[in-house]
Amino acid sequence: MSITFVYTISVLNSLGVFATQVVVSLYALQLGAGPLTIGLIAGSFSLFPMLLAVVSGRLVDRFGARWPMTFGIIGGGLGVLVPWAAPGLPALYVAGLLTGLSVIFINLATQNLVGLLSTPDNRARYFANYTLTMSAGQLLGPLLAGLSVDHLGHSGALLTLVAISLTQMTLMALRGSALPGGTRKSGKAAGGIRAMLADPLVRRMLVTGCLLNAGINLYQVYMPVYGHAIGLTATTIGIVLAMNSAAAFVARVALPHVIRRFGERRILVCAFAAGAAGLALIPLFRDPLLLALVSFCFGLGMGGGQPIVLMMMFSNSKDGRSGETLGLKFTTNQFTKLTSPVLFGGIAAVLGLFAMFWINAALMVAGALLSRPPRRKPPS
Repeated sequence: MSITFVYTISVLNSLGVFATQVVVSLYALQLGAGPLTIGLIAGSFSLFPMLLAVVSGRLVDRFGARWPMTFGIIGGGLGVLVPWAAPGLPALYVAGLLTGLSVIFINLATQNLVGLLSTPDNRARYFANYTLTMSAGQLLGPLLAGLSVDHLGHSGALLTLVAISLTQMTLMALRGSALPGGTRKSGKAAGGIRAMLADPLVRRMLVTGCLLNAGINLYQVYMPVYGHAIGLTATTIGIVLAMNSAAAFVARVALPHVIRRFGERRILVCAFAAGAAGLALIPLFRDPLLLALVSFCFGLGMGGGQPIVLMMMFSNSKDGRSGETLGLKFTTNQFTKLTSPVLFGGIAAVLGLFAMFWINAALMVAGALLSRPPRRKPPS
C-alpha cells in the first residue's frame, strides 16, 4: 500500500471536515444562534469521538483500516445531508454528531497507517507529511466553505460537501482492498487504559495534546464569530482562517529539519508561545490584513506542535496497540473539544469575546511551561 493513498484520503477528509465546521457555524449564525449555541453545536462534533475513540482504535488494531474508513466516509456524507434536507438548528447538531463519527474512524485509521508504514528513521517525516495533508484541508476547507456560502448559499455549500464524500468513496472502492489488515485478536489488550497511562511521557503528551487542540478548536469556532461581529464577509473570514492553515503548512514542511536541530520539547515550547501571542492579539484588531497576519502567527505554532504530539504518542505505544493508544489521545482531545467551546461560549456570552481569547491565550502559556525540556542535573 502506497503512503500516497493514505495522504489523499486524509486531505479529502480534512477538507470536508473543516469546511463542514465553517459552513455549520455560518449557517447557525444566519439562523440567529448566539455564542453559546455556536459552542454547543461545535461541541457536538466531539461527542462521539470522545466516547468511542478507544473502542474505535481497538477495532482498527483488530480489523485494519478499510472498513472503519468506509464507515466513516458514509457517516460524514450523511451528516451534511441532514441540514440540507431538514434546515434548522436541530439538524446542525445532527450534522456535528455524524461528522464527529466520521472523523474518529478516518483519522484513527489513517494515523495508524502512517505509523505502520513508517520506520524510526522516517517517522518524523511521514507524520509531518501526514499533518501537511491536514493543513491542506484546513487551508482549502474554510476557503471552500466561504466561497460556497457566498455564491451557492448554505444548501449549495452542503451539497458541495457531499461531493467530497462521494470522491472518497470512489477512491476506497478502487484501492481500499489493498489496505493492510489488522491483528485479528479478540478481547481487550492486557493492561487496558490504565497501563498506557502508567507511562509519564504518554500522560504529558495527552495533556499537551489537549491544550493544543483546545487552542485550535476555539480559534476555528470563534474566529468566524468574531469576524461576523466586526462585519467581515464569509469569504474574508475564510481567507483569514486559511492563513492559519497556510502557516501550519509552512511549519510542517520545515518540522523534520527543525526537530533534528532543536529537539521535540523545545519546538513544543515555541509552538505554545506562538499560539498564546496569536490568541492574545486577535481581539485587538479589526483590519482583515492584520487579522490574517495574526492568524498566520497562530498557525505557525499550532501547526508545528500537533505532529510532534502525534509522533511521540505512536512511538510510545505498545506492540499491536498503536490504534488504541492513538484512540486514547483522541478521547482526551475530543473531551477538550466538546467542553471547551461550551465553557468558552459561556465566557463569551458573559464577559465578551475579548475575555474568551485572552483566557485561551493563558492556557497556551501554561502549555509552554509544561512542555519545557527537563533541566539537566549539574555534575556532582
